[in-house]
Amino acid sequence: MFMKRILILLFVSSFSSLIAGTSLLYLEAQGVGGFSNKADHFIMYSDTQLEAMQKPSVGFDYVQKVSSSTKDIATLAIQSRVAYNQTGKPVFESQFYNAYIKFKTPVSDLWIGHDRPAQGLSSYLDYHAELLHNFTMHGFEFDRDWGTGLSREFQWGDASVSATSGSGLPMYWRGNHYYSGRLGYGVYNRDNYTVGVSYSDGKVLNTVGYHLIDHDLHDMNFIGADASVAYSHFEGKFDFLSGKKDDVTIHYALLSRFSVNILPENRLKFESQPVIMQMNNLYNYKIAFGVSYTILNDLTFRSLLEYDHQSNLHMAVMQLYYYHRL
Repeated sequence: MFMKRILILLFVSSFSSLIAGTSLLYLEAQGVGGFSNKADHFIMYSDTQLEAMQKPSVGFDYVQKVSSSTKDIATLAIQSRVAYNQTGKPVFESQFYNAYIKFKTPVSDLWIGHDRPAQGLSSYLDYHAELLHNFTMHGFEFDRDWGTGLSREFQWGDASVSATSGSGLPMYWRGNHYYSGRLGYGVYNRDNYTVGVSYSDGKVLNTVGYHLIDHDLHDMNFIGADASVAYSHFEGKFDFLSGKKDDVTIHYALLSRFSVNILPENRLKFESQPVIMQMNNLYNYKIAFGVSYTILNDLTFRSLLEYDHQSNLHMAVMQLYYYHRL
């Protein structure tokens, strides 16, 4: 697995030296620590030890624009880091987050590599630096997956489809596959709002972070709806899905996040996020609160308080996140 990542890195680095256009390179580093009533020591992760994020890490984010004298042709992106596993093996884990090339075509954008499947909030919002958990942490969505996808913006909204491996962050090909599509009214980055519906189906691998839990293929099928809106200093995000994963019926899962930004340049943000779900006959809810403060343009402090009713988990986590253009 490590050699696969190195080969990908060498390929995109060699490719980028042959193309014309502007490039951006960022240094990314974070420190993460906190407490949990389920652990008997200071924790250095934001969810569980197996999850890839958030953990103490250092890495880079590279974006290369490929263009001619008249138009943009493609975007090459690679984001990689080395993360510290407090009690895991290996102790230092190499991670790829973005590793794709996205082509501009007359019909649509086409990406190939490791990018966002067309499902729910994670298809258009970047969660990778945040402490608040999304449906990816519950195994209902893939924040990033290996494969390909198409997307196009219209005057009224956007549409996207993807065909990916269903393995998430690690690269495994064992007959696994995952197909998904989303149709949205409004484009969030353009209109400050969007409402979408999505459908996904496939046979996926059971992975948590970069760890393969078993070698079996698991049926996964979901219908979903999502919505995001930003108005003045307020933001609202909603993600809903219903379906099955093997013999577990997810009758419903609803995530709602409410945010308020204050201070000049929205440097201080308060967030609340309740999540409710019913799987088979089991009902559960989680409540999380977050605060983030932009100390400097390149340095952000974040904190998280979370309660999980089913496991009686109480967790408090803090993060310092550094993102600097080189």
